[in-house]
Amino acid sequence: MLTRRQVLGLGMQGGVALGTAMAAPAIVLAETRRPMITSGVMSGDMLTNRAMIWSRADRPSRMLLEIADNPEFKGARSLRGPEALPVQDLTAKLDVAGLDGMDTLHYRVRFAALGDHRAISEPVVGQLRLPSEQKRDVRFVWSGDTAGQGWGIDESRGGMTTYETMRQQRPDFFIHSGDTVYADGPLKESVELADGSIWRNRLTPAKSKVAETLDEYRGQHAYNLLDANVQRLNAEVPMLAQWDDHETVNNWYPGEVLDDPRYTETNVSLLSARARRAFLEYMPLRQKPEAPQRIHRRFPYGPGLEVFMLDMRSFRGPNDANRQEDGAALLGRQQVDWLIDSLKRSTATWKVIASDMPVGLMVADGDNAEAVANGDPGRPLGREQEIARLLEAIRDNDIRNVVWLTADVHYTAAHHYAPERAAFKNFRPFWEFVSGPLHAGTFGPNDLDATFGPEVVFQKAPPDGQANLPPSAGYQFFGQVDLDGESEMLTVTLKDAAGNALHKQELAPESA
Repeated sequence: MLTRRQVLGLGMQGGVALGTAMAAPAIVLAETRRPMITSGVMSGDMLTNRAMIWSRADRPSRMLLEIADNPEFKGARSLRGPEALPVQDLTAKLDVAGLDGMDTLHYRVRFAALGDHRAISEPVVGQLRLPSEQKRDVRFVWSGDTAGQGWGIDESRGGMTTYETMRQQRPDFFIHSGDTVYADGPLKESVELADGSIWRNRLTPAKSKVAETLDEYRGQHAYNLLDANVQRLNAEVPMLAQWDDHETVNNWYPGEVLDDPRYTETNVSLLSARARRAFLEYMPLRQKPEAPQRIHRRFPYGPGLEVFMLDMRSFRGPNDANRQEDGAALLGRQQVDWLIDSLKRSTATWKVIASDMPVGLMVADGDNAEAVANGDPGRPLGREQEIARLLEAIRDNDIRNVVWLTADVHYTAAHHYAPERAAFKNFRPFWEFVSGPLHAGTFGPNDLDATFGPEVVFQKAPPDGQANLPPSAGYQFFGQVDLDGESEMLTVTLKDAAGNALHKQELAPESA
């Protein structure tokens, strides 16, 4: 038996080896306590002096942020962000203010374990360009519809490649025009294609069934963020996000009761409340204390451009024939009033209305109407009366240079609306550009309703009425908008997933 003196002597003689042996478990313990960033970083809702920064950790922790005006982070500011807790699915977002005079914001996100500030995640770096109060060139992209109709992440085919193509255009920002997820579209492990090849979906438990619980809705958003193309775009390009139907369930409206055997919860108002919470947790969307659930909002982007984001879900009435004499709700009176007032107060040359559903295209919900148009080419009825009131207010208040951007119908098109072709004539001519899908089945084209005098100037859809073509078929689309800071010419280019220009429309600003 060793004496105490002998034990101490052995410890001194083997101090280095003993110390090394003792240190290894401590290092392992520290590593296991370090949080990890699971879903990259995102930014959005940018203004000239502030922007939202988002990320997600794998365990309870606190967001730590460094910001600078240079990629080397010289003179960086350190910010203590919110806690990422299970109550918000470990997501965290911070409204970063005090960015006046900054052109490009560089940011670095880490998470520190709660209770052990030494256990800190590896950093993830992002950047975003802020709006300027000075005239300058601006480029942005838009599209909608991600991971729909059974087409998820097939990593053997490069994943969601349209996101990478958009990133390569080096846009200042990206408008996601709704159907950011398909909560009602479970994925199969494999799908046989017409050419005999196999589409192989990456699967997660949340994508194995329709979403009903809050955690299942959260899982829809977490799934898309597994894609490397999505993460790269998010890290470099801020996003303005809006929602449509598939964030909850196809063609939903408040008060609906589902008749769908896949669902055990059929109260759509309850489902949409869960879906909205997951959407707000997973999007870099600024939630104001006075209206934390609000999705419609506006973003001035310098003297040449302002973007108005609509919400065509929260305030709509039931889907029906849409031919009521006394009107029907789509945007709702309060949102229409907000939009008219915001357009009147805007000093930007171009006013872009980001609409998650098209104005003149027929979108069916069985035998009912799902969007604005109702198939009757005559005077405005049903939901068309809201749009008629908006268009008439734009004319009466001499609001010029209004352009509509939309998605939803899973093909791309350019439509021109003119009163001389219309049953309703109290409006100024305007353009509507349609794009999408980003990564979903391709359909179309849809029929046009003549009430507001639309004309198809260009469209590209699957040939011969083919439906639900996979992303590999080449019919995935996005739109690109370029504003010339000096001349204020606006050029809208409709592109495919490879970045090929399909149609270009140059619009000269109309002065008062």
